[in-house]
Amino acid sequence: MINTLVEKISNLNAPVVVGLDPMLSYVPEHIKKAAFEQYGETLEGAAEAVWQFNKGIVDAVCDLIPAVKPQIAMYEQFGIPGLSAFEKTCAYCKEKGLVVIGDVKRGDIGSTSAAYAVGHIGKVQVGSNTYSGFSEDFVTVNPYLGTDGVKPFVDVCKENNKGIFVLVKTSNPSSGEFQDQLVDGVPLYELVAKKVVEWGEECMGNTYSNVGCVVGATYPEMGRVLRKMMPKTYILVPGYGAQGGKAEDLVHYFNADGLGAIVNSSRGIIAAYKQDKYEKFGAENYADASRQAVVDMIQDITGAIAKR
Repeated sequence: MINTLVEKISNLNAPVVVGLDPMLSYVPEHIKKAAFEQYGETLEGAAEAVWQFNKGIVDAVCDLIPAVKPQIAMYEQFGIPGLSAFEKTCAYCKEKGLVVIGDVKRGDIGSTSAAYAVGHIGKVQVGSNTYSGFSEDFVTVNPYLGTDGVKPFVDVCKENNKGIFVLVKTSNPSSGEFQDQLVDGVPLYELVAKKVVEWGEECMGNTYSNVGCVVGATYPEMGRVLRKMMPKTYILVPGYGAQGGKAEDLVHYFNADGLGAIVNSSRGIIAAYKQDKYEKFGAENYADASRQAVVDMIQDITGAIAKR
């Protein structure tokens, strides 16, 4: 699957992924009104509003980007209807030719981890039939439980040509409470990075591994170090834009070939119409605002890479 992602990034010259992380407050009033008229102010109504909101954005940007990253928590908050909206969103993005990175941050051990992997990127056996629970191509994985928690995902990746992004150095302010702690003089995130390389050697694509990693945009110096440690590991980079990550800080996340990283923006894209820069589009044309925000993001990042 990493080969497909790299090919799409190269063809579009767009090392970006749009995070479909919809809060109900991001959804324009006209979409919520229509959903509530149909389903009432219920979980079903909220899920319908989110689904229609997502569909508009995907239609507007799918020709510009290689991938989307729906964050499952934003759907789970609406219960089973929300999960249905998540599934519909993933399936629709696949229909549009997009790579789907499920931001699910799963991690457990043994049969539990295997069940998570099967449910999101594998196939589950039901009698004589097999089914894919969701339509994701990659998922994010928490490595806190070690190899026992990650290997079931790697095994499913090999069986189904899928991929994972393992959390190494996350973008949140308190990440250092654990991730920066020294173990025999080495930061814990570097030890995790070494294991990611080891796991990735089992699941290689042509140039890069199907086992990628997550390194936040808010820690560029750590990103520079990790890039050198993991030359064949694709880096998913959250934290651009709304969280403070800047394009010029991200150039060292990329290899000399201009590849090796894909940068995520979530509310900076999907709620662009709420920003002063894009308010001229208005809520009715929220998807057009998102499209312009994607164009601007691509230009910002590729421009910075070209100047390095």
